[in-house]
Amino acid sequence: MKLLKRVLLLLLIVIGVVIYLNYPKLNIISGYAAKNMASGVYVAHRSAASMNQYDNSAPLIELASTKVNKTESSAASTVYGLMERKAVYRDGLGAVLINDDYDPEALKIRPRRNQPIDTLPYPFGQAEPVDTIFSEVDMDLINKAVAMAFAEPETQKTRTLLILYKGHLLAEKYIDGFDKDTPILGWSMTKSVLATYYGILEHQGKLEMDWPAPIVEWKDDERKDITLDHLLRMQSGLAWEEDYTGISDVTRMLFLDSDMTVAQKNKEAIAEPTEIWNYSSGTTNLLSGILRQQFRSHQEYLDFPYASLIDKIGMYSMVMEADIAGNYVGSSYAWANTRDWARFGQLYLNKGNWNGEQLFDSTWVDYITTPTAHSNGTYGAHFWLNAEGKYPDVPKDLFSCNGFEGQYVFMIPSKDLVVVRTGLAEEPYFDVNGVLSNIVKALP
Repeated sequence: MKLLKRVLLLLLIVIGVVIYLNYPKLNIISGYAAKNMASGVYVAHRSAASMNQYDNSAPLIELASTKVNKTESSAASTVYGLMERKAVYRDGLGAVLINDDYDPEALKIRPRRNQPIDTLPYPFGQAEPVDTIFSEVDMDLINKAVAMAFAEPETQKTRTLLILYKGHLLAEKYIDGFDKDTPILGWSMTKSVLATYYGILEHQGKLEMDWPAPIVEWKDDERKDITLDHLLRMQSGLAWEEDYTGISDVTRMLFLDSDMTVAQKNKEAIAEPTEIWNYSSGTTNLLSGILRQQFRSHQEYLDFPYASLIDKIGMYSMVMEADIAGNYVGSSYAWANTRDWARFGQLYLNKGNWNGEQLFDSTWVDYITTPTAHSNGTYGAHFWLNAEGKYPDVPKDLFSCNGFEGQYVFMIPSKDLVVVRTGLAEEPYFDVNGVLSNIVKALP
């Protein structure tokens, strides 16, 4: 009996320690589930059942129980009844996790959008794409590549694939429950969109990449020499922990902070600018805050992404979600359907020109595709690169927008090619090199 009591006591101690160590993580788990659910239902117009079955079934996240309240456009999650988190949907600004700082009356303005319907065929307009036959393209290989991307649905988890060649729709495929109109969360593909606003402002003569970051708190310390270029290249030298497996800088920012632009700003310098490369979602949200400083009013800031880029190139499905303070979460939270993500890639293949209008300088593409020191040729300025052959059977001029769980917009200028793939799994489960190499082989 004494032995049994000791075993039970030991077991209780172990359980207590496990709960103590993991209880704070419940905040992140329920926060992720609630935010993902609210965005999926109200931005992407997916069913709550589908979101629970697929998107919220990831390890640990599956522990959350999430319910939708359509009366108040919200979603709430708990983990075994503990640590409830709630996310609410705001038209035009997407879903946001709320906390004690949230005041539903504080942010009444919304981004103004202009979405004229034209007669130009996709991707340059809103009409259906023109059927085009390219005699030089091996469609058997194209079809083989598409089939390869969907061959193992349980592990690859590909949802959509689209191929543009010479500005024409060559192929597209969607799994059941998704189609050309279904918005997809880009996760960190959003970083590339955020960076593009800087290219647009540079083209308009309103800022330069070598300007010091306009952060008052840095002006009298070792951070004063950090430039916009250093931030866009993730080489500011600031401390940051990008770890999604537990409580870290990035998970605290995304699931606890009311103002996501300050997390990176408050970090100390651990190296001189350019000495290290450190991928940081906090840096992108800091850039979103700096972007806001460029405008006289909050309304102008909210309008700018749509007026200067998103609606300008017909990405009408795109929604940039904002935090409680009304800052765009440039690190992670842009939604758009697959065709609209491809429009963004086509804009970059066109070196910033869209139907005759130059949105950013052609040299901006050279800038964002120039490899950043210490990134092993994999990173430019908020875009990923193949400069040193990460994908060995794909041209080295490939550059891309990459997002969590295998969201990709690939651009290969030498092949006049854009490939968009979305899903719930990335490498090694999804063979990027294999799929892209088959597509490339099909082209002259």
